[in-house]
Amino acid sequence: MKRVKPFFLFFAAIFFIILMVPSLLVAPFAEKTKATLGEELAEKKTTDVLQKESKVSVPIYRSQEKKIDEVPLEEYVVGVVAAEMPAEFEKEALKAQALAARTYIVKELFTGQNVGSPEGAVVTDTELHQVYKNEEELRRIWKKDFDWKIKKIKEAVAETRGQILTYDDKPIDASFFSTSNGYTENSEAIWPNALPYLKSVESPWDEKSEKFLAREVFTVQEFEQKLGIKIGKGNSIGKIIERTPGHRVALVEINGKKFTGREIREKLGLRSTDFSWTLKGDQIIVTTKGYGHGVGMSQYGANFMAQEGKNYKEIVSHYYQGIEISQANPFLSKYMAKK
Repeated sequence: MKRVKPFFLFFAAIFFIILMVPSLLVAPFAEKTKATLGEELAEKKTTDVLQKESKVSVPIYRSQEKKIDEVPLEEYVVGVVAAEMPAEFEKEALKAQALAARTYIVKELFTGQNVGSPEGAVVTDTELHQVYKNEEELRRIWKKDFDWKIKKIKEAVAETRGQILTYDDKPIDASFFSTSNGYTENSEAIWPNALPYLKSVESPWDEKSEKFLAREVFTVQEFEQKLGIKIGKGNSIGKIIERTPGHRVALVEINGKKFTGREIREKLGLRSTDFSWTLKGDQIIVTTKGYGHGVGMSQYGANFMAQEGKNYKEIVSHYYQGIEISQANPFLSKYMAKK
């Protein structure tokens, strides 16, 4: 074997150093730059989204303070979900509620109807529109449970960010209520308009709700006074002559006078229009099934669906027939263009 000359080894070593040193110097910095760039891009994306959303605010008339607050849209949705649905409910139910709340306010902003709101406001913070509470109010209500409750609700809202419910490419009337009698109701059974996505569907889960059954007791005198009738003599107090598609009372006749189920509910202050009553002595015991008007999404039904493993998309698709989940941005852009 020939002996390798020293000068050849020297030049080989120099050549190796020339090749490797730049790579060794650049590699750690390249790796570091790659990580930093990723973080910066993620932060920029989040900032852009927040800045874009912060342009849309909801003018709310605060009924107690008698003033108008401008609240960022997604913050408003958080306040509505927190006020309208128990934070103890499953997150998928809370997400379904977030879609209903966001759809409602986007429709109000987009149409500009502002019915029942003082000048300068789009909605109130009452049941006339949607109940809304800010974080200060929620902290007083929830006390020691505030942190975990607000965190859970914010997550539900964030995970549905920008999503609304549409039918024929328009935001729907995303009505909701507490508990059904086993069925939801057709919209025209309660309100003037028949809406194709607000049709009666089965909601058997509601029987497990603590609000499914209720009783009210009236004296005969109270009953007669509230309805403006005399019950007459006999073993029966009136008769139901028509029911709604949602199995509630549509029309009842008492001693020759007819009432709609809605009239009876309002005059007696009942939980729902699925009612029956019996006379015992000088008392009339009224039993109701369900809680609320019955149109749209049952909140307790949504929660029990979520407990069975249904996600928020399946929940809203069950209660709002034929709808699509769409992005709110096109409607919000048109609203902003009008301002």
